[in-house]
Amino acid sequence: MNIKKILQAVDHTELRVDANWQDIKQICDDALKYNVASICIPPYYVKRAADYLKGKIKIDTVIGFPNGYSTLPAKQAETAQALSDGASEIDMVINIAALKNKEYAYIENEIKTLKAICHDCILKVIIETALLDESEKIKMCEIVTSAKADFIKTSTGFSISGATFEDIQLMAKHIGPNVKIKAAGGISSLEDAQKFLDLGASRLGTSRIIKILKTNPELIH
Repeated sequence: MNIKKILQAVDHTELRVDANWQDIKQICDDALKYNVASICIPPYYVKRAADYLKGKIKIDTVIGFPNGYSTLPAKQAETAQALSDGASEIDMVINIAALKNKEYAYIENEIKTLKAICHDCILKVIIETALLDESEKIKMCEIVTSAKADFIKTSTGFSISGATFEDIQLMAKHIGPNVKIKAAGGISSLEDAQKFLDLGASRLGTSRIIKILKTNPELIH
């Protein structure tokens, strides 16, 4: 197990609705100390975190979160504001209602529209796998690939369950070569984190990995 490589894949996350600035500041400080890929925080805190971090760590935030059913203009406005405030990575939740209605063109347009706003910034597409059947997951792999998003992401962490090994295997089989995978939700051990990476994930949305290492600092050495 390579702890350093695990950390380099971690989007260190704090998205609790009651998180205060001290909670977010702690996420920032932990990210600096452990050299993670990014912090993932609520849009409300992006500008303050950007001012605090001064470009030392990438800031990731969430759009249409956690339910995904806000309108496209609302998601456009959220995305533009987040980028203006200092975010460099965007995790958008698809319109799951549209997927259930088989409105595939709508979903692809939604992703393409937000990617156009992001330009060179990373766009991750949250499909909330716990609410989808296998055919819907495969369809979303196809749509995310066609829309040229940077990542497909399993979960918000706020639904009935999070990432599973089976979902990562399925995504790895069906995404295009230019799409990466983010596993998120319920990643609670270093062993699980390593397995998600081994199965094909490139990013891990989690708050627990840093907590484990803070409790067991000897694991880093």
